[in-house]
Amino acid sequence: MQVVREQIMRTLTHKPNSLDQFKSRLQNMSYTEILKIRQSERMNQEDFQSRPIVELREKIQPEIMELIKQQRLNRLCEGTCFKKTNNRRKPDKYWYCRLSPNHKVLHYGDLEESPQGEVPFDSLQDKLPVVEMKAVVTGKDCPHMKEKGALKQSKEWLELAFSVLYESDEYLNFMAPDKHEYCVWTDGLNALLGKEMTSEYTKADMDTLLSMEMKLRLLDLENIQIPEAPPPIPKEPSNYDFVYDCN
Repeated sequence: MQVVREQIMRTLTHKPNSLDQFKSRLQNMSYTEILKIRQSERMNQEDFQSRPIVELREKIQPEIMELIKQQRLNRLCEGTCFKKTNNRRKPDKYWYCRLSPNHKVLHYGDLEESPQGEVPFDSLQDKLPVVEMKAVVTGKDCPHMKEKGALKQSKEWLELAFSVLYESDEYLNFMAPDKHEYCVWTDGLNALLGKEMTSEYTKADMDTLLSMEMKLRLLDLENIQIPEAPPPIPKEPSNYDFVYDCN
């Protein structure tokens, strides 16, 4: 009866103009739909902001961030094909870069054409040890965006450019093929340096995965009031001379 009542009340909130419209909306308000609405509302209820829930969220966040980090590093291990950015090179030249499975070395090398699939490590002659990496810079701070003529590039180019600085004045310049690869590589490189991953894709992944994990963990607490404080700890017994009858 409670579900039927809720179906009717939620249908009436849409203010149907006729009985036929009311019946049509009522048919769409199935039990499954009611459950989805309840679950969605639960995420925005005050209970979800209670201290135990906030503490649970804070506990889960590092686990999810580590999961995102591993996904980014795994993607770097697969590698990506980049276009040459040096103005002195032909625009149809490519180069490939991928991270070693032990996450200690960046392997890279020139290609005559865009590859189909991963490029094996033995085809990538150049190496950059991760321990020699100093920083990751993006956009206008990249050395190849400061070169003569680079400022004429479109805003889109600036948003896809990033560089790895190493040693004193050496650098490895990148121009990501799209925004997704840009976020994956800047996140992964920052993770290798022990820095925070701040791309918009990381934020989106965190929101999605955290929401899913919270819903799963709170699934058994549907319609149960979550207390603000833990229950009181009972007093200690007068003695600990417990006797157990094992027969």
